[in-house]
Amino acid sequence: MDENKLKFNSKVIHGGQQPDKAYGAVAAPIYQTSTFAQSSPGQNQGYEYSRVSNPTRTALENALISIEDGTFAMAFASGVAAIDAVLRLLNAGDEVIVINDLYGGSYRLFTKVFERYNIVFHFVSMDEVSNIEKCISSKTKLVWIETPTNPLLTIVDIKMIAQITKKNNLLLAVDNTFASPYLQQPLNLGADIVMHSVSKYISGHSDVILGAVIVNDKEIADKLFFIQKSTGAIAGPMDSFLALRGLKTLHVRMQRHCENATTIAHYLRNNDKVEKVYWPGFESHPNHKIAKKQMRDFGGVISFVPKGGNYNDAVKIVETLKLFALADSLGGVESLVGHPASMSHGSIPKEEREKVGIVDGLIRLSVGIEDVEDLIVDLDKALKIV
Repeated sequence: MDENKLKFNSKVIHGGQQPDKAYGAVAAPIYQTSTFAQSSPGQNQGYEYSRVSNPTRTALENALISIEDGTFAMAFASGVAAIDAVLRLLNAGDEVIVINDLYGGSYRLFTKVFERYNIVFHFVSMDEVSNIEKCISSKTKLVWIETPTNPLLTIVDIKMIAQITKKNNLLLAVDNTFASPYLQQPLNLGADIVMHSVSKYISGHSDVILGAVIVNDKEIADKLFFIQKSTGAIAGPMDSFLALRGLKTLHVRMQRHCENATTIAHYLRNNDKVEKVYWPGFESHPNHKIAKKQMRDFGGVISFVPKGGNYNDAVKIVETLKLFALADSLGGVESLVGHPASMSHGSIPKEEREKVGIVDGLIRLSVGIEDVEDLIVDLDKALKIV
C-alpha cells in the first residue's frame, strides 16, 4: 500500500517502518553498538559509526518523516540540542526574529549562548503577523516560532508567517512540541524547519530525553546532517527505541489528552477560585479561529492564574496537588503541574516574563490520560486551600 495514502493513525504505526532485514523483527531492534564491521576500508552495510548513523535512530527518523509529512529528519540528544543545531545554520552578524512568549530554555540558549557569537535576536509579539515585517532587515535570516507557546498557549498563524518569510527569503522554524504532529504539521503550512522536544508528546511516557528536526529541503538537510555528525549531540539507540515505541500510540494518547483538557479547561473557567484560564479552545482565546483552522484539536496543556494571582497561593496549590505531579516537562501519560515563573521560565528575568503575562501566580497543567473525574477532584481539593 502507498504509505503516502495512509491516514495519520496508521502512519504512527507503519509510517517509514519495515520489519528488520536481519531476522524480520517487527519492532526496530536496539543496535547498542558504537561501530560496525567493514568488509574493506569504506565498504560497509550502510553504517560505520553510531555518531554518524545507527539503524535504531534511522528507524525513528523515518517514522518522524512520515508523521510530519517531511523528507529528512535528524534525531538529537535533546530538544535543546535540536534547537542548537538549527541555530548553527547561522553566521555571526545574522539576525533572528523570535516569538516573545517562548520556552525558557530556548530563551536561555538564544541570549546566553548564541548572542555571545554576535547573533542578534528580536523578541516580538506575533499575535499580529505584521509585527514580524517591522523587524526584518537585510541581516534577518530566520524566524523562530512556537504555536501554541509555552506557557501562555499563544496561537500564531503559521501559513501567514510562511508567506512573509518566503517573500523575504527567510527560513521559518516552528517548535511543534506543544501541538505534536497529531494536531498540526507545520511543513504542510509552509514552514521550512520543524523542531520537536521528542521527550514530550511524541515519546509520551516521561522516560526519554530526545529532540528532532524535520525538513523538506535537501540543502538545509545536508547542512543539518553535517552539524549533527560534527557536533555529536545525537540520539542514542536506546532512547531512539523508546521514542519509537511511544510514537506508535501518539494518536490514541493525544485524543485522550485533548478530551481531558477540554473538560478541565471548562471546569477551571467556571471555578470562582480561578481568575484567568489560558486554553486555545475557548472562543475568547486570542487567535482561537486560527487554532481551529490549523490544528486538529486544542491540545493537552492549560495554564491558569488563581484568584488574586499571587506567588504564595500558586505555590500552595502546586504543592497540594497529588495526581498532578509537581515536575518539569509535559506531554506524558501522567498529569504534571508546573510553576513557570520558578521552573520552566526561571531563566527569563522577572520583568521580561511579566511583560508577556507570565506572572508569579501562573500555573501550567499538562493534562494526562487518567480518568478526568479523578483529576478534577485533585484540582478541587487544591483550589479550596486558597
